[in-house]
Amino acid sequence: MPTPPSRPPLDPARLLLGPAATPMAFVRAMVDAYQARGMRPTRALKQAQIAPEDLRKSNARITAAQMESVSYAAMQELDDEALGCFSRALPWGSYGMLARASLSAPSLGLALQRWCRHHSLLTDDVRLSLDIAGDTARLVLSPDRRPDALTEFCVVSVLRNIHGLASWYVDSRIPLRGARFPYGAPLHVDAYAVLFDGPSVFDANHAAIEFDASYLDLPMRRDEAAMNQMLQHALPLTVRAYRRDRLLVHRVRQLLTTQPMSAHNADDLASQLHVSARTLHRQLKDEGASLQALKDEARRQRATDLLLRTRRPIKQVAQATGFLNEKSFIRAFRGWTGRSPGEWRAEQAP
Repeated sequence: MPTPPSRPPLDPARLLLGPAATPMAFVRAMVDAYQARGMRPTRALKQAQIAPEDLRKSNARITAAQMESVSYAAMQELDDEALGCFSRALPWGSYGMLARASLSAPSLGLALQRWCRHHSLLTDDVRLSLDIAGDTARLVLSPDRRPDALTEFCVVSVLRNIHGLASWYVDSRIPLRGARFPYGAPLHVDAYAVLFDGPSVFDANHAAIEFDASYLDLPMRRDEAAMNQMLQHALPLTVRAYRRDRLLVHRVRQLLTTQPMSAHNADDLASQLHVSARTLHRQLKDEGASLQALKDEARRQRATDLLLRTRRPIKQVAQATGFLNEKSFIRAFRGWTGRSPGEWRAEQAP
């Protein structure tokens, strides 16, 4: 049986750093797993600096570092990487086996298909599937054997796990368009905005996360050496959000093209992308682009399409491309083409 890698406990001084956003309800689920096995969670709670009396507080929260610490200790003591989510324990190394089995896939889409298929070898309590409808990919979690398998902690753990691993595979944050849960909104419903970006829907028929299907085409960017290193510190992939987004330029282009009137400035655009304006500018710079250049590109494309395909007056074309007035549009168009919109249109006429 694989043994967990030795890892020094997290620095006690750092356990309480950062916002306390993780619901205590998830720790209570781990405690239930201990009790079901006739064990006590005393050491795991102490190591994570979680007071036993706080377990009974419905509004109590812990930091990401505390969640890492208590989860790691519980996985060791219970010898269960699923932390009691399923009817049988998943011994240490189970999810590592799944990750390795998917690593050789050429693209994220195939890797996720393998993960979903192989997950059924670990447990028959739940079933994972990858569905694609148009430009939306959906990872669906359904009960397979036990009708009560989809408890909150099970759903959140499995979906966060596969989302974190998918992001790691392609070294890219994968923003969610939404998430669905087959139970009512819990008392700590506000925490879901941190756990799952995009709108959350409760009392749904199934559990699922949804994201742009374009990410499925991204190539796998990890090798065996990276896998070995990641598996020594895998919990942050589930507990913390992945930062880098390799498709940010693509998504900005899409929004500027399809919703030009609602993407006038960085704040509006960043809000739709679920990042801060500062993060938007920084990540675009990392990808060798700028928001202004992308806006100019989208405006120029839309303007030339309208000038070619319609007979709209120049003033209406200016408004449709997001300019405040006709004068500023003409000035920008001259900068793009060396011609005024009217001159350019006349030159393109057959």
